[in-house]
Amino acid sequence: MHTVVERELEIGLVLSPERSIPVPARLAYRTNDPYAVHITFHIGSDAPVHWTFARELLIEGVFRPTGEGDVRVWPVKAEGRGAIRIGLNSPDGNALLDVPSAPVSAWLERTLRVVPPGTEHELVPVDAALTALLAVAPSDDTPDGT
Repeated sequence: MHTVVERELEIGLVLSPERSIPVPARLAYRTNDPYAVHITFHIGSDAPVHWTFARELLIEGVFRPTGEGDVRVWPVKAEGRGAIRIGLNSPDGNALLDVPSAPVSAWLERTLRVVPPGTEHELVPVDAALTALLAVAPSDDTPDGT
């Protein structure tokens, strides 16, 4: 059994420096995937858009610019309030998002109470996966020809 920490919120999709539109979204953290955060955007189409990236990236991005490549996160002021800006890049396009700091920080705190930083590895069944991998039956191609 695993724990899920979720939060529904409205994210601003930045269209220009002067304009953004609200997009309903859901943040999710799952203890069966302890290093990641999941964001689902409900953009009015039949299928929501899902992004997954490192929880540590979002935690750091609350305080300072971080990330490179597909996901970048940094603190900003949006409409006079603290926000977290998330830049997403994919082959399908790019998005710039403003996420309100207070609800994201509160949600992150909840995830940190469930799985404190540095303990994520305790939830990943690496030993069991290695045992299963190494328990594979030997092939007939043994070096001695038997």
